[in-house]
Amino acid sequence: MKTLLELIRVFAILGILGMGGGLILTGFYSGSPNTEPYRWLGGVAVLLLIFVLYRNKLQFSGWYQGTKRDKLRRPITILLVSASVLLMISPFVLGALSA
Repeated sequence: MKTLLELIRVFAILGILGMGGGLILTGFYSGSPNTEPYRWLGGVAVLLLIFVLYRNKLQFSGWYQGTKRDKLRRPITILLVSASVLLMISPFVLGALSA
């Protein structure tokens, strides 16, 4: 039962934070029409950030009490956050290159 509750919690976190992040990025990307084909990269960036947030903070406050609940190692966290920042910026760069 706890696993089912945690799964529902994960989907709720993905839905709420994913939609919020997507709305924020849509506001940024709407200023340039050349970013339209590359907006999906921002969505991937939001998912990466949600993954890092879940693994480093949110998994410890849920119902699941499994044995493999570890934080991401610091280099992995830095790599994933850096990759998501690059993915958020990349629609502007790719849009400028294609114009």
